Amino acid sequence: MSTQTFQVLGMTCAHCAGFVSGELDQLAGVTAVDVDLPTGLVRVTSDSELLAAQIRAAVEEAGYELGRDSISAIPPGSTALPGA
Repeated sequence: MSTQTFQVLGMTCAHCAGFVSGELDQLAGVTAVDVDLPTGLVRVTSDSELLAAQIRAAVEEAGYELGRDSISAIPPGSTALPGA
């Protein structure tokens, strides 16, 4: 199990968060997506670590931009988004 967090630029409402979440949910192996709208942080839990290119493509497909150098792994068992 792998959990990664990253910042998505341009999300301003729950509808935006839903678009991003929906695209990420479609990636193979994704088991959960948690969007923290106020911070713009998104946490993705998957069966195995996703490639940055996969995450970037899903976010861009939703119409948003991935923050520069924003992808980071979160230790297993962690429940808090960074900065939250």
